[in-house]
Parts: sequence; C-alpha cells; structure tokens
Amino acid sequence: LPFVMDFLHRNGVLIIQNLQKDYRACYNFLNFMSKVGEPRNIFSIYFPLWFQLNQTVGTKMIWVAVIGDWFNLILKWILFGHRPYWWVQETQIYPNHSSPCLEQFPTTCETGPGSPSGHAMGSSCVWYVMVTAALSHTVTPVEKFSITLHRLTWSCLWSLYWLIQISVCISRVFIATHFPHQVILGVIGGMLVAEAFEHTPGIQTATLSMYLKTNLFLFLFALGFYLLLRLLNIDLLWSVPIAKKWCANPDWIHIDTTPFAGLVRNLGVLFGLGFAINSEMFLMSCRGENSCKPSFRLLCATTSLATLQLYHFIEIPTQQEHLFYVLSFCKSASIPLAVVALIPYCIHMLMKPSEKKI
Repeated sequence: LPFVMDFLHRNGVLIIQNLQKDYRACYNFLNFMSKVGEPRNIFSIYFPLWFQLNQTVGTKMIWVAVIGDWFNLILKWILFGHRPYWWVQETQIYPNHSSPCLEQFPTTCETGPGSPSGHAMGSSCVWYVMVTAALSHTVTPVEKFSITLHRLTWSCLWSLYWLIQISVCISRVFIATHFPHQVILGVIGGMLVAEAFEHTPGIQTATLSMYLKTNLFLFLFALGFYLLLRLLNIDLLWSVPIAKKWCANPDWIHIDTTPFAGLVRNLGVLFGLGFAINSEMFLMSCRGENSCKPSFRLLCATTSLATLQLYHFIEIPTQQEHLFYVLSFCKSASIPLAVVALIPYCIHMLMKPSEKKI
C-alpha cells in the first residue's frame, strides 16, 4: 500500500506541475470552477433556487449535501490523505531534498486531510440530484420525435454534469490542494450518496424529531470516533499543524477549513431545515394558497438569494475556537430558516392585503 500511494502521489505531482505550467493563464476560470464546487455555495445558491422551484428536490439537496459531507469527513479521518502542497515538503522519496516546487494560491491551504476531495464529492452529489430531478420532469416519450428529444435532453444534461465535475476536479488539482486520485474518489463517493437518496423517500416526511435524532447521531458518531482514536494515540487533527507549517502565506489559513468546522456547518443547516419545515410559517406560506403562484415563488427565490449573499459580510470571530463553532452553527441554521420559513412567510403576509383589496 505505501508503494501504491507513493506512486499515486509522485505521478500526481507531475500532473500538477504540468497543469500549473500549461494552464496558468486559465487561473481565473479554474478558481471560479473551484468555487462552483464549494460546499457553502450549495446552501447559499443552489438550495434557495431549487427549494422554490421544487420543495422535494430542495429538501433532498440539503440531506444529500449534509450526509455526503459527513461521510467525507469520516473517510478523511480513515484514509489520512496528504495534500500535494505539504506532501512534497514532508516526503523522503525525493533525493537530496530536491522536492518539486508547487505554486500555491489563496485557496490552496486547506487544513483537513485530502482524501477524498470534499469539493468534488459535494459538487458531484448535488449536481447529480439536480440532473436527475430535471430528467424526472421530462415527459415519458411515446412518439419517435419525443424519444429523440428525450435522448438529446438526457445527453445534454449528463454532458453538462461531467463537464462541471471534470472542471471542478482539474481546478482542485491545479491549485495543489488535491491529488488526481483524491478528486476521482470524491466524485464517485458523491454519486453513490446521491443515488442512495434516490431510493430514500422518507426524508420528505421526516418530523422534527427525526431531524433532531439524525443531527444527534451524526454529531455523537463523529465525536465518538474522534475520541476513540485519540485513546489509541491517533491524532485526527494531524494535518492542521502540517498545513500551517507549509502554507506559503499564513493569511491563507482559515479555521473554516478544519474538519470540525465543516461538521458544525452541516449540522446547523440540517437543524435549521428541520425546524423550518415543521414550522407554522412554512405551512402558511410554502404550503398555503400562494405556494402555487409563480410570482410568489419568484419573489421567494430572488429575496432568498439576495439575503444569503449578505451572509458573506457577516464575519465570525476566530480568536476563540469554541465560540467560532457555536456561532458557525447558529449562522448555518439561520440559512434554511430564512429560505424555507421566514422569507416566504413575510412575502405571504405582504401579498395578503392586496388580495383582500381586490
């Protein structure tokens, strides 16, 4: 196994060097594609749009993203994957300390283990949900022309899916955050999680109790796994000091890339969705008389998108790690609460007076 990993790492470094040499001019595009796969965009862009378009798909998207990222965390702790930008400095396979020079960027210095890629896994599972949802709304073909149109739509959507996944993977390899085998593993893992939820209809009728129990299970399992390995003298946060040591710029190290930061963010989102879907505001607005009106859905979607973009300006203090986790949980929980309950309810109440006047 060490021989295989050294082989993958060494060849991965060669691929990264070639990408950085040949595609340096495409940095802006590759950086953009890296952000396309960023887990936070799932909650601030994809989810608000899809939830107002189709509540079933929006709900499934949150579950897939949260469970997929949770599995990603557990796999990272099991696989102990190195990241290229520090591996070339730590490995002993290069003679006379002649380690290759990999260029670093502001998005390079992630602090968690590298395998599998969280960006690739999150992007593949969420886009899988979107593509399958879009295809499920196409009419079952009967006529010859309809069959041809259906096949063309199927080909276009899946081609778009793979174009996005390949671009996200290349971007993560280009900035020396992941080796090629790590992004491939991430894409496969994301598709498996998304496909599993295609056969799990129970999430659409989940009660608040179910959401709370799921949240508690995910937290306790991750915490228990972490403490168990600590008792065995295995430090699951081994990658953080190495990342800080070899990052070219200390300002590029962010606490929100640590393993527990992602866990807290996801638990907050699922917690907030559970409360929002089981609230009176949701029943009155998104399940009320206005829910079928295109104008209501359009207003909810645009207002949600605009509101969530303001979230980027809310900076959480990072001086105290425990306080950061608490505030991060609250901020994440407020996202689905705003999108699912608060904003639709406010728009619903604003639309009522005009209806009464008419």
